[in-house]
Amino acid sequence: MGMTGLFDLEKHFAFYGAYHSNPVNIFIHMLFVWPILFTSLVLLYFTPSLFGPPHVEFSPFGSNVNLVFNFGFLLTLIYALFYIAFDKKAGSLAALLCFFCWVGSSSLATKLGYSLAWKVVLAAQLFCWTGQFIGHGVFEKRAPALLDNLVQAFLMAPFFVLLEALQMSCAYEPYQGFHANVKAKIDAEIKEWQAKKQKKIS
Repeated sequence: MGMTGLFDLEKHFAFYGAYHSNPVNIFIHMLFVWPILFTSLVLLYFTPSLFGPPHVEFSPFGSNVNLVFNFGFLLTLIYALFYIAFDKKAGSLAALLCFFCWVGSSSLATKLGYSLAWKVVLAAQLFCWTGQFIGHGVFEKRAPALLDNLVQAFLMAPFFVLLEALQMSCAYEPYQGFHANVKAKIDAEIKEWQAKKQKKIS
């Protein structure tokens, strides 16, 4: 059984899935969602430390990285905890990927410096968001989820594409019947949206 309320994975997944039912659009999101999170963390690296020491030096593979417990870390922690609460197995993998993104983005930000980092982030974000809007406009033919629920769309996007990839590659589902339940909810939501759209036209 799925959790209710805030951690109702079926509800969140169905909401996001209703905006991403076209296979090409889903693939585009698989390519661009995690890079958007990664480059956002690059920019957030330059926010001040919220607690603890100004930075902690970390040396993976012989290169020095300054890890800062700032808004980038806080965002990573929130995402990681939410994903684990949604589903322990896939959520733990998603949380691990979030922390890899945080460490990797800190490393890149350290090397680039702010004056170059914001330009790289801007270019990457423009490219990724353009790709996603093309996915919605050309293939999905429906506005992105973020226009209806900004927080839910941003929070669910990385986990949604990871779950999609796990389902495609190894038929993973958080619990038995999850995908069947979600598909029924997505189909119902899309029918309701199409009916509203038709009503507006007529």
